[in-house]
Amino acid sequence: MGNSRAYPVFRTTDATAAYTQAMRLCALLAECEDEVGLMAELETVEDLRKMAAVLPGATFHYVGVRTGSNGHSGWFDLDVATTEDVVLEAHLPLYTLEDAARGSAEERFVAALGQGTAAIGWHGLWPDDPEADQYGIAKYDGVQVVFHGDDAQWGRWTEHHTVFVHVDKWGDLPRAEKLAAHIGGEVLGEEQLGW
Repeated sequence: MGNSRAYPVFRTTDATAAYTQAMRLCALLAECEDEVGLMAELETVEDLRKMAAVLPGATFHYVGVRTGSNGHSGWFDLDVATTEDVVLEAHLPLYTLEDAARGSAEERFVAALGQGTAAIGWHGLWPDDPEADQYGIAKYDGVQVVFHGDDAQWGRWTEHHTVFVHVDKWGDLPRAEKLAAHIGGEVLGEEQLGW
């Protein structure tokens, strides 16, 4: 049980650059799961429609406690493609949290980002490094990019985007430093609670 420890290793105001660095780190994983986790907060009708096109069939939820037209709390049930803008506007902000096949949606997801916080997470396994006494743990290892944020748990909104490496629940600063160096960076702050 427990959560991974996430180390911020890259920060920029360019979403494409953050995604590119995250992909460079993913290439270092000895194994990468077949699915990626995608999360986005949607604050405008335009952003909502773009994300619905990228993630057809996605479920959208209210940010905060609200009741939808179906009477269920938290679950938005209108058809984004056919509902009028003025009706959608009354339901914002919304968020989605979906899994997608790795390689199927990430680039389109980044292209569709709006001003809300968003994230992509790739779970995997860092390679073993017996000389450094470092061993991958599939439950914890991976890469995450948080758009408009600097918190692995999707905290407060920021102008910049942050790339994290996730390691075991006890933390592994030396591994995080090696991974950061691979992309020409460094660990940018304290370890955070990860996934």
